Amino acid sequence: MTSNTALEVRPLQDSDRDDWTALWTAYLDFYGTSVPADTFATYFDRLLGADPQDFNGLVAVIDGKLVGLTHYLYHRHGWKVENVCYLQDLYADPSVRGMGVGRALIEAVYAAADANGTPSVYWLTQEENTEARKLYDRVAQVTDFIKYGRVAA
Repeated sequence: MTSNTALEVRPLQDSDRDDWTALWTAYLDFYGTSVPADTFATYFDRLLGADPQDFNGLVAVIDGKLVGLTHYLYHRHGWKVENVCYLQDLYADPSVRGMGVGRALIEAVYAAADANGTPSVYWLTQEENTEARKLYDRVAQVTDFIKYGRVAA
């Protein structure tokens, strides 16, 4: 990003579908996973939906090109009166990494959570995601919780 290149973070729009699909595919590839095509359509529709308990989507744009995304949702928490915010997905195209895209997306989620009266924001990442964790260590505090998942029957 040059000094005259502006980074914009804005809500996901219906017209972003194709570029969002490319970014989310790259995100899933980064984590070595994939989802069926109908999941793409359902998730995108949820990101644009009006249900306050559904996902929200933000994108990072440079020179009119989508270069990053984040998805988050608000949910209840048994230990708090107010909702908490779960940052589900965060991805910056490799060509713009180190240019502040990830930080801008996280800070936009923080701002949205604050505006919603939701001070607690959390997310998960893989332990070996060392490059992203350098950013996360600057903008958040690592917890001592370990995630478990149900084993398929």
